[in-house]
Amino acid sequence: MNKHLLDDPAGLPSRILEVLVEKCGCEALFSAECCDRVRSSSVMLLLGQEVAEDGADPEICIILNKRSKDVLQGGDLCCPGGTINSRLDSYLARVLWLPGSPLSRWPNWPLLKRDCPGAARLLSTLLATALRESWEEMRLNPLGVRFLGPLPSQCLIVFRRVIYPMVAWISRQKRFTLNWEVEKIISIPLRSLLNPDNYAVYRLDVPPHLGWRLPGRDHEFPCLLYSHQRNREILWGVTYRIVMSLVEMVFNFTPPDAGDLPRVHGVMEECYVQGRQGSAVNRVGC
Repeated sequence: MNKHLLDDPAGLPSRILEVLVEKCGCEALFSAECCDRVRSSSVMLLLGQEVAEDGADPEICIILNKRSKDVLQGGDLCCPGGTINSRLDSYLARVLWLPGSPLSRWPNWPLLKRDCPGAARLLSTLLATALRESWEEMRLNPLGVRFLGPLPSQCLIVFRRVIYPMVAWISRQKRFTLNWEVEKIISIPLRSLLNPDNYAVYRLDVPPHLGWRLPGRDHEFPCLLYSHQRNREILWGVTYRIVMSLVEMVFNFTPPDAGDLPRVHGVMEECYVQGRQGSAVNRVGC
């Protein structure tokens, strides 16, 4: 399972680089047929060595935002990022072609520019979007990011959006300044993601007037339960899928079968899909 990488902050980024080149080719990388004609967003899947618990030794973690109650999908864990701004991000993308940028330092960049120029232009725009949004949300320093490569795109079901994840390693920045969209930073150790006991199934109750957003009768989704400082966080939905796609590629890890997992319950509320602040305990989405 390559668990030795959990204690190797130098070797893990190199392994991720290798895996993303091997598993994510030019042609399949940006395919999103099932998300045709929807809005596009780009996010940063951040990894780094963090102190996950008070007083504990630093561990390699996935670094996520917890969305504030004032935005859509309030209470969800998510990767920092957002919607592509075609004019601004096209300009920032040109900056990323310059020497010294996170993209130009990516070892696969020269080959991608030569063999897949269209994908190279798209990748530069997507990375520009993810870095710009991450700066706005948490003041992520783009010059302190080591870009490791993109993951295949994912579809957001409730809000009809395609999301392009950019994987990166943070080695220097230890403090973040959060804007109004983010409640707090949640760092989940990779070790927790490789523990089968941390997985469950999220059973979502959808009121009839919101049923059009999530068709079907059985709304059950795989999830990870992470206990931190007496709180329990639930990683599920598109962010779960993004995180698990990387974990499965790098560690050859497959979560337990859903039939063997406990169920946890949540309710989709109107404030979740309209961005209004509410008082509900459970705000969930996919």
